[in-house]
Amino acid sequence: MLSDHRSPHHDLELFLNAFSSRISTNLVEQVLKRCKNLGFSAHRFFLWSKRIPGFQHSVESFHVLVDILGSSKQFALLWDFLVEIRESECFVIRQDVFWLVFRAYSRANSPDDAIRAFNRMVEFSIKPSVHDLDTLLYCLCKRKHVKHAQQFFDNVKLDFSPSAKTYSILIRGWGDIGEFREARKAFDEMIEQGCNVDVLAYNSLLEALCKGGKADEAYKMFRDMRSKGVEPDACTYSIFIRTYCDLNDIHSTFRVLDRMRRYNLVPNVYTYNCIIKKLCKNERVDEACQLLDEMIGRGISPDTWSYNAILAYHCEHCEVNRATRLITRMEKDKCMPDRHSYNMVLKLLINIGRFDRAAEVWESMGDRGFCPSVSTYAVMVHGLCKKKHKLEEACKYFEMMIDEGIPPYCDTVEMLRNRLIGFGLSENVEVLASKMERSTSCSIRDLANAMSGNKVLGRSRSEETELESE
Repeated sequence: MLSDHRSPHHDLELFLNAFSSRISTNLVEQVLKRCKNLGFSAHRFFLWSKRIPGFQHSVESFHVLVDILGSSKQFALLWDFLVEIRESECFVIRQDVFWLVFRAYSRANSPDDAIRAFNRMVEFSIKPSVHDLDTLLYCLCKRKHVKHAQQFFDNVKLDFSPSAKTYSILIRGWGDIGEFREARKAFDEMIEQGCNVDVLAYNSLLEALCKGGKADEAYKMFRDMRSKGVEPDACTYSIFIRTYCDLNDIHSTFRVLDRMRRYNLVPNVYTYNCIIKKLCKNERVDEACQLLDEMIGRGISPDTWSYNAILAYHCEHCEVNRATRLITRMEKDKCMPDRHSYNMVLKLLINIGRFDRAAEVWESMGDRGFCPSVSTYAVMVHGLCKKKHKLEEACKYFEMMIDEGIPPYCDTVEMLRNRLIGFGLSENVEVLASKMERSTSCSIRDLANAMSGNKVLGRSRSEETELESE
């Protein structure tokens, strides 16, 4: 309902009133969490539910709405909302609310506005602490606004007591954009200021040096760490593992991994995944599988990236049995397959004509509690459209998508329409278009024009996250 009545001209409250007797705090939270791209409607929904007699929003709902308004770049509305909350005193606005604002502005490539938000904290009776400064710098550096972060830090550092963590954020930020000299400069300043240089600070500089192509210099510093009273941790070694993986130096990668084993240090899942992916790219999938077993044996739970790297290899080499067994193993290892996992396997099975196995995998998705997304439906529709005598099945999956209220990609609509017209099945096109016109989704109703043959602007798969199955 919020999606279908997102225009300011829509009388959303009129439609919502029918549900007022059934509204609960938990329900409002769950609805808001699904409104990431509906900032204006989410705000109206929040205010509407707030007016229901006896209803009280949770702090979580308040935070979720702030995050939604920031993510959808409704910043004017966001500030009006915060001022309204401040004046009504229905919630206490704490530092973590501003952290959401810092992140939203940084993501929107508005670093100056993020800094202004930091300066506005005092308007809400919040005295910024060094922790708030660290959070702002982290948000800026995370989105590559390192120069803005450094400039602001230089202007305010005398008003705070920067720690090694503060400098580490800047060092890592400079490293992420390849400015290892600036990273070294920040590291040296940290020492000059008498900060207690910890392993995190060293790791930040080591990573900056490695990313800047100075692995030898980084290794020299690594060897001197213990003499400085700093003990390398698993993250320290992992920096070199990832560096050697990027250089496709498998021998050095395993040399560092063996050294970690001797010190009883365990890489995290991200580091293991780097090695697994590199092994698969070098046609060493059996070693990748052994590393998967090692992870579990050492108490590290593989994630979907761990399995998907191996799964991608099996699918690229048409190893059907190994691919489907890996999907089953994921469930046993309590790591549920994601849309990439299913997209890869379904495309493989359709490409080689194993439609029976594809149907089995599709059914198993529901049993595992996985709800197919638009990309998964696209794999089925596009794949079946290209196969002889499978156009009817392609229509079946397309109708399932419409029934679920999932707007298809525009190129999916066009491909299915063209195939049906090509086989003289214009009546089927009319049936699908009619079904789309009756949908409760505005987006699907708009796409009915494309199915009817009228040009319409719509999202294509290139505008979405690229299908791993492609």
